[in-house]
Amino acid sequence: MAGSPDKTSLAAAEVASIVGTAIPAHYGINGESVVYAGPEEWTIRRMVLHYAHLAVAAGGVDGILIGTELRGLTQVRSAPGTYPFVAALTALAADVKAVVGPATKVTYAADWSEYFGHQPTDGSGDIHFHLDPLWASPAIDAVAIDCYWPLADWRDGDHLDRAAGVRSVYDVDYLKANLFAGEGYDWFYASAGARAAQIRTPIADGGSGKPWVFRYKDVRSWWSNSHFDRPGGVESATPTGWMPQSKPIWLTEIGCPAVDKGANQPNVFVDPKSSESFVPYHSSGERDDLMQRRYLQAMLEAFDPAHPGYVDGANPVSAVYGGRMLDVDHIYVYAWDARPYPAFPVNDLVWSDGANWRLGHWINGRVTGQELGAVIAALLEGYGFYDFDVDALDGLVFGLVIDRPMSAREALQPLELAYFLDAVDAGGATRFAHRGVEPPRVLLGLDDLVETKPGSDLVRLTRSQETDLPAAARVSFSALESDYRQAVAQSRRLVGASGRIADAQLALVMDAGQAARTADTWLFETWAARERARFVLPPSALALQPGDLVALDHAGRSRLLRITEVGDHGAREIDAIGIDPSVYSGGAGVVRPETPKGGGTIGPVLGVFLDLPLLTGGEDAEDGYVVAVREPWPSGGAAFYRSPVEAGFTLGAVTTRKGITGILLTEVPTGVEGRFDYATRLIVRLDAGMLTSTLPLNLLAGANAAAIEGIDGEWEVLQFETATLVAPGTYELSKLLRGQAGSERAMQLPIAAGARFVLLDGALTPVPLTASDIGLPLVWRYGPAARALGDASYQTEVHAFRGVGLRPLSPVHLRGRRVDGDIAITWIRRTRVGGDSWTSVEVPLAEDTERYEVDVLSGAVVVRTITTSVPSAIYSAAEQTIDFGSPQAVVAIRVHQISTAWGRGAPRDAIV
Repeated sequence: MAGSPDKTSLAAAEVASIVGTAIPAHYGINGESVVYAGPEEWTIRRMVLHYAHLAVAAGGVDGILIGTELRGLTQVRSAPGTYPFVAALTALAADVKAVVGPATKVTYAADWSEYFGHQPTDGSGDIHFHLDPLWASPAIDAVAIDCYWPLADWRDGDHLDRAAGVRSVYDVDYLKANLFAGEGYDWFYASAGARAAQIRTPIADGGSGKPWVFRYKDVRSWWSNSHFDRPGGVESATPTGWMPQSKPIWLTEIGCPAVDKGANQPNVFVDPKSSESFVPYHSSGERDDLMQRRYLQAMLEAFDPAHPGYVDGANPVSAVYGGRMLDVDHIYVYAWDARPYPAFPVNDLVWSDGANWRLGHWINGRVTGQELGAVIAALLEGYGFYDFDVDALDGLVFGLVIDRPMSAREALQPLELAYFLDAVDAGGATRFAHRGVEPPRVLLGLDDLVETKPGSDLVRLTRSQETDLPAAARVSFSALESDYRQAVAQSRRLVGASGRIADAQLALVMDAGQAARTADTWLFETWAARERARFVLPPSALALQPGDLVALDHAGRSRLLRITEVGDHGAREIDAIGIDPSVYSGGAGVVRPETPKGGGTIGPVLGVFLDLPLLTGGEDAEDGYVVAVREPWPSGGAAFYRSPVEAGFTLGAVTTRKGITGILLTEVPTGVEGRFDYATRLIVRLDAGMLTSTLPLNLLAGANAAAIEGIDGEWEVLQFETATLVAPGTYELSKLLRGQAGSERAMQLPIAAGARFVLLDGALTPVPLTASDIGLPLVWRYGPAARALGDASYQTEVHAFRGVGLRPLSPVHLRGRRVDGDIAITWIRRTRVGGDSWTSVEVPLAEDTERYEVDVLSGAVVVRTITTSVPSAIYSAAEQTIDFGSPQAVVAIRVHQISTAWGRGAPRDAIV
């Protein structure tokens, strides 16, 4: 290329500036830190030697790479056949080895198109084993390759590999065979046009007879032979420094994108933000986890002599060091990401590459999938069936729900629909196969059919009316990437008069793309099968079974049919439906974008802590309550974590339903107790949600309960019969019942506008507490449950729950009467628990013992306290004289019920 320094001394100078001059003597280790005292340069040597010293500071490592896939540098020449960066890597390897010591393996991870040599396209005809000085270096312990060899040349429809008898791109034997054959071994494509037309050019070496020199996949020959450079195309008389079989090979990267036909071109990746974003050759671009699985399976099995799937001769033993050519303990799959799944890829607020995971090389989140054939085999064996064949099945299953006793057929039904399977009786065994994959078993003409009655039609064709067919197909499933929440995928025809919808509830965990593809295929299959055929075949057609495809020539048209039923009465009565194989190999279904689950900016959750009395009597009395609000409501709800200090948080509660809260725009006046308040009107502006009116009987049954936060954190519980929308998000509440559930004390004083309002509906979430938690100021962290506790959307608040559910209710109906100068005081107690029955003679006590305290007041001063264990007390004339100087005409009193757990309950005041 014009202006390139390649093959000039300038290239050596530029390489030197990139490599740098740092040496091991410039470094020191201080504890766990590495200290550098060399030139102020930011170069390859400074970086790699820093890492080498870090490895020592960490106590040593098993292996270290001095670089990876630096092909653009290793192939730069300062003169023909001279590679300055390779020389620099060789020197760097020696320095790194001196730092880390002999126990640590040192190597360089070469690209799969780089490791075996440099064959420049500059017209020189040069062939150089340019990395051999590095591979031969005593400081290098292994030849390392980042290996992304193509193992398939697959495309839809007819093509050479299918014509050669290969069943599927998922065929592991096909993929294994292409480790030692196919593209990069037997042949190459000279151009994009040649690839499209499958014009394969054989890899040959003319008279020299060493085609392995040009085969990047022929690693056995490269490893086993001496290497001779060919400057100007002429082979040198002496070999390079590489000694055959002298060092093991590591595969420092193997991998395949989880995308359709990924084995065709496993080195590419999809990243819309990159200029190098590609899908593999001939790929539809849809997600395909099984393709990734089978590619890795082929690579890992073929080279492992201990595996039953080992390919004979694939991994020979070295005559030099006695070990295998390829060290199977040093095969590394790309990529098992250190970021924990499913936080990655879900949390794209933290990691911007999360969207790339879907079609990428990551195996996180995919390895838990089980192969379809294995799932069906395990299922059938669990039911006691052993005569079956699942070898033709392809697919991954991430979850199948069997939540009740059911037959094997019922358990298989979700799999049959999602993966479009047919189960066919084949010679006493049940054979499972995908629809539309196999070619027609036979081509039938009218001469092949049997006439059952003279003059009758040989073929009876029927076609369903359009209005009988579905216009849409819906598939319900558990979403793999959304915490297994129920989701729906839908496909719809945009034309037609039908209004029918086909609906399937699949007890499967599925990827959203797979579910969308299932809905599409199901709908298209239904329309393709609208044409039905009935005909009769002779007994000689005994081999045909339900599920088989046949091609029928009739009325000048060839129809592809799938046999659904066979009746054997001498002649074979065949029922078949139309089929279009293309519907089973369509592109990716349209996946509706989800609400961001972990990415994007998300605002804080509004959390409200409530100290409430027992509302129904069935709650745990110690519990507090929380309500959370946010628009939009976060996936997974809101989590509340607690701790005595600002560390060591534990989960306190999760509320999964958005609350309805607001602010009162009007003052809350003192209220009346025990009857409807028709005079008071409350105006509340909601944070989110809506309010509705209710019927009087529903109100009396507990509907439309709300809480208003009053003075000192006391909550008044009230109910409203009528809610009138007076402005956007703003309601007027009227026909009120105040001071409910024993909260009448909270309405004794007016509450200023701005008080917090909370609707007490299903969003009210209890916070389990113990007696020791009551009154303890706890630090609370709350925010979206799907986010980490340290996420910016979390808020911190200190709150001490008071256990108001333990507080005895105030007595009622305080009375006093004079008896011989004494004042006899009586009242009726209430109960926190079980007081709503109309048939009980007496309400439950709900306390350990019955005990009361009666305060006698002089103004605001308590002058005497009388203790009693019954709902009555005597304030004698003598005590009145002591307290006031003489017997009193009237006395102000305050009565409390006493609780062992709470102490004095809510008071009731009276003048008696």
